[in-house]
Amino acid sequence: MDTKQQFVEDVGMFFERLGLTRMAGRIIGWLMVCDPPQQTMGDIVDALGASKSTISTALRELQTFHTVTRFSLPGERRDYYRLDNAVWERSLEARLLETAAFSQFAQRGLALLTDHEAVQRERLQEMLDFFAFLEREVPAMLQRWDELKAARAKTTSG
Repeated sequence: MDTKQQFVEDVGMFFERLGLTRMAGRIIGWLMVCDPPQQTMGDIVDALGASKSTISTALRELQTFHTVTRFSLPGERRDYYRLDNAVWERSLEARLLETAAFSQFAQRGLALLTDHEAVQRERLQEMLDFFAFLEREVPAMLQRWDELKAARAKTTSG
């Protein structure tokens, strides 16, 4: 197995641990390193050695999560796939939305406990404080990232 194939397999296993199918992860890995950066379904089938139906299912999954973009080129009937340009930011933003649920669980748990349940209250308060911290800090990080990208785009285009 060459190093590019090993990379694709490693990315597939990583995303499998995060809850995606391994094939969806392998597609992400392939689209990170393939040339050209846009691939037809046939290209992906050939590169990954999987069936068309397996690739099709995984591509639909990735489109649902806005990880992969499907598009066509003028004058061509084939569809192409590429990693969405903002995939990593959107992934973090989606996780941030999940932090609100954790905060709500912590608040609900605190409301259930009495003052005599100090250990449990401390645990839930720590959870609430942590997710409140993330809700404050992650948007600021994303804003700084956008500023950094804009500055980088200025220096590379001019």
